[in-house]
Order: sequence, then C-alpha cells, then structure tokens
Amino acid sequence: MKKLIIILAFLTIGSLTLLAQAPPPNPPATANSGGSNGAVGGTGGAPIGNGTFILFALAAAYAGRKVYVVNVAQNQQ
Repeated sequence: MKKLIIILAFLTIGSLTLLAQAPPPNPPATANSGGSNGAVGGTGGAPIGNGTFILFALAAAYAGRKVYVVNVAQNQQ
C-alpha cells in the first residue's frame, strides 16, 4: 500500500510540473524577423536546382550500374 501511495504521489507531482510551465512565446509578426516560412526579401527561396541535378545524376549512375551488373551476370551464364 505504501508503495502505491509513493507511485501515485510521484506521478501526481510529475504531471503537475508539466502543467506549471509557461506557454510558448508568440511568433514574430513579420517575415523579416523570421515570422513565416515564405521567402525573405526578393529571393525565390532556397536554391534547389543544383541538389536536384546531383540527385538525378546519382540515380542515373546507380541505375546504370544495376543494368550493367545484370547484363554481365546474364552473359556469364
């Protein structure tokens, strides 16, 4: 019984400390201060063109190697 009371007291105190925290602050109002996910200033956002090119180049190289390995395996049989 004493163990049950200790466990209940621990859980009650633990849950009350979670409720006693201050709420998060309000987000900034303008985009220049980090208030939105949109583009800041006159830019169009993050430059993803080079990353996309690298992704497609690596995917093509991977697929080409897979085709080559399959062709070599079929020719050996």
